[in-house]
Amino acid sequence: MKETEVTDEQIQTWVAEAEAGYDVEKLKKRGRGRPGRGAEPMQVVAVRLTADELAALDAIAEGRHLSRSEAIRQALAAYVA
Repeated sequence: MKETEVTDEQIQTWVAEAEAGYDVEKLKKRGRGRPGRGAEPMQVVAVRLTADELAALDAIAEGRHLSRSEAIRQALAAYVA
């Protein structure tokens, strides 16, 4: 991870922002973590793929402008349909 030096100018900007006050409602709306995908909690499932399988998956995901996870979810949805 690349470290970024914080300058005095950036600190002064943060101080001025804090002194002006924050919109609490706006901060509350932001939420934490990844957005939910449904009403029920989701489970993480580990799957082992070969390098070739992973490369094929990534190529498909990139071609469709999807994340790797979304490509997998779409493939599973089509499989069980």
